[in-house]
Amino acid sequence: MAGNPVIVVAMKGVIRSDQGLLLVKRAPKDETGAGVWEWPGGKLEFGEALSEGLHREILEETALDVTIDELLYATTFLTSPTRQVVLLTYKCQYCGGSVRLSEEHTDWRWVKPDELHGILAEDIWEDMSRYGVLGRIFFPLR
Repeated sequence: MAGNPVIVVAMKGVIRSDQGLLLVKRAPKDETGAGVWEWPGGKLEFGEALSEGLHREILEETALDVTIDELLYATTFLTSPTRQVVLLTYKCQYCGGSVRLSEEHTDWRWVKPDELHGILAEDIWEDMSRYGVLGRIFFPLR
């Protein structure tokens, strides 16, 4: 018999700096999305405010300090028959630090907007297009 259904709340940050937008690559051992390029972020812990949880996750995954701005979009999807993720993606601004990845990711890179479509996971790209995200991230980059 399958387990009880669970809903997970997760946040991602589209981090903007003078170098571009930060992407991180999921480790090959990850059970969901192994090897995929994505925005940094992760799951909300019980009792955390959304911005607090996202700030913590970005710091844990990248060692970067950021400010968290507006909500860009929200979506939901199933990762198994009994696990649903509610994903909130925020616009963030790089404030300081050097990228130092956690074990959850194997690579990182700053990319320009015109590079995203060929690198970013297709489902993430589709959400960004559907919600007009690119036009809301302060372009052009300096």
